[in-house]
Amino acid sequence: MDDLRVPPGPGLPDGLVIPASELVERFSRSPGPGGQSVNTSDSRVELEYDVATSAALSEQQRARLVGRVGSPVRVVASEHRSQHRNRVAARERLAARVREALAPPPPPRRPTKPTRGSQRRRLEEKRQRGETKALRGRVRDD
Repeated sequence: MDDLRVPPGPGLPDGLVIPASELVERFSRSPGPGGQSVNTSDSRVELEYDVATSAALSEQQRARLVGRVGSPVRVVASEHRSQHRNRVAARERLAARVREALAPPPPPRRPTKPTRGSQRRRLEEKRQRGETKALRGRVRDD
C-alpha cells in the first residue's frame, strides 16, 4: 500500500508522512462472521510501526511517541469481513494514535478563587436547604 499520511493537528502543524517501508502488515484469520470464506481468507490485519527506528520523526517527536505509546506501535483491525477494509481501518487507527500521542499536553489548570457572588449564592442555598429540612420534623400540638 501507499505511505501513511497523518493529518495536521496539535503538535503536527504540517501533518506527517510515514513511509510504507516502515510499516509492517500481518494478516491472519479473523474470528466472527464471514460465511463460507471464514476459514480461507486472512482478513484480520495487524499493523506495526517501529517508532524507535523511524526516519519520518524528529528526535523530539520520537521521544514523545515512545514515552506515550511505546515502540513498536501495534494496531489490530478485524471488524470488517474484507481484508481491504480492515487494512484501511488499521491505517486510520494508527494515524489517529500517532496524531494523538504527538499532541502537546494540555496546559496545567490554574486554580481560581470563587467569586464573592458565587460564595453568597452557595451560602444562601445552604440556608434555604436547612430551613426546608428543619420543617420536615414531627408535627406537635401546642
